[in-house]
Amino acid sequence: MTPSDSGANPRFVEALRELGLDEVHDRIRRFPDATRTAVEAAAAIGCELSQICKSLIFAADGVPVLVLMDGASRVDVERVRQELGAEKVTRAKADVVRETTGYAIGGVPPFGHRTKTRVLADRSLLEHDVVWAAAGNPHTVFPMEPKDLIAHAGAALVDVREHTS
Repeated sequence: MTPSDSGANPRFVEALRELGLDEVHDRIRRFPDATRTAVEAAAAIGCELSQICKSLIFAADGVPVLVLMDGASRVDVERVRQELGAEKVTRAKADVVRETTGYAIGGVPPFGHRTKTRVLADRSLLEHDVVWAAAGNPHTVFPMEPKDLIAHAGAALVDVREHTS
């Protein structure tokens, strides 16, 4: 499969090559309908919602930070703030996401971004043998073992998921 027929973003395909992950390219799956949300992706793949790895950009005191979270959970912004020692953490606006990562919301992969950012990965991702993440656009996803995905993203393992009582 060549980069063009996988449908993956060329920047992401290049990131795979740079990371020595060429074999991942063959596992990229393209869907005719967008898999922009975790729910859409899980339905298209046929996996549990929690097996989706969401790549979310937040602004911690104005500095972008990537949070990797399982698809069934929400990020607890207060926990992120505490983890980073920041004064204020908010969801980044769409233009900041694109500027920071090089990708649009709904297609942000866990690595291969335009700029180097701090990365936090929630421990909940480790509850699965395989998770699925965006491959640079809303139509493509790829599978990877969570520990490998976290390592390639350069993420710190944390507990930043919202806990419901």
